[in-house]
Amino acid sequence: MKKLIYFPLLMLFFLNCKDNQKASASQQPTSTEAPKANNSESKKVNEFAIVIHGGAGTILRENMSVEDEAAYNAKLEEAIRVGHEILKNGGSSLDAVEKTINVLENSPLFNAGKGAVFTNAGTNELDASIMDGKTLNAGASAGTKTVKNPINLARAVMENSPHVMLSGEGAELFAKEQNLELVDPSYFYTESRFKALERVKAAEDTKNARDKTAFYDPIIKDSKFGTVGCVALDKNGNLAAGTSTGGMTNKRWGRIGDAPIIGAGTYANNATCAVSSTGWGEYFIRAMVAHDISALMDYKGLSLQEAAREVIQKKVPDLGGDGGIVAVDKDGNMVMEFNTAGMYRASMDASGKLTVGIYKD
Repeated sequence: MKKLIYFPLLMLFFLNCKDNQKASASQQPTSTEAPKANNSESKKVNEFAIVIHGGAGTILRENMSVEDEAAYNAKLEEAIRVGHEILKNGGSSLDAVEKTINVLENSPLFNAGKGAVFTNAGTNELDASIMDGKTLNAGASAGTKTVKNPINLARAVMENSPHVMLSGEGAELFAKEQNLELVDPSYFYTESRFKALERVKAAEDTKNARDKTAFYDPIIKDSKFGTVGCVALDKNGNLAAGTSTGGMTNKRWGRIGDAPIIGAGTYANNATCAVSSTGWGEYFIRAMVAHDISALMDYKGLSLQEAAREVIQKKVPDLGGDGGIVAVDKDGNMVMEFNTAGMYRASMDASGKLTVGIYKD
């Protein structure tokens, strides 16, 4: 008799527990519902797009002549139109990046190629890097003195060697084997850059011994800006980024900045974005600026604008550095973010809308 009574009671208890479990489960989002709230579908805003920079720093309107301003604007427009035409005709983002940077490297206006700044020894040492967002393949060169267009060498390293970065004499030997154009070191001489070196050295001589290193001298710090870079999205959805520089005025001991370092000065990933950096290289290396922007998009779901702002307006300044970036994401959103007084920059979207800027305002 007792068994007959217990059995219905056990069944009621069991059914009540099941009902409670169902009610509890109904109050929680399912595994398919949660991602919908956090990972909304991205929307393509540009079939293709391109953004460039010519360096960031203390670029003030009152220090710029009308003629110089016109020259910078004209060269930025010339460069970006080269890349835009390639993309418009269905060309690759890598070609657009390389050819656009060539225009900037061949101009004495920027601290890359022809306009490279001088080292403490009175020489020019050039760095560059490039990255393919489709394959995550990358190439870089550092400390070259005779390669006319370092970005071409970076691409050759990426495509025709098993390595990512080559430096110095070895990089120049590889460039010769690749039939890249080599020049006499005197090709890189420009009067304005050499006078800048003399001014920096003179300022350095007035400092106390403890203030004499290029790392801490604020005058030297502001003498290095002018690095060039380009990011692009092509019609096939492939991203690419490239950066080229002469480094820091009065640099010593074979100093290398962020420009040739993948993840610091250059990064591209079809899943997120393409980034090219310009600024105080030591801090951009420590913050791994270019990759960090991509990582914030990938891991935290930030937009390109949000990620760029977080890194450039907070993370880099918190370390003590300054500079900026240009970037484009997989949907064609473009960003030009900097925390300095100015940054030479330009962008063009799929419709052909051109934006050129120099100052912060």
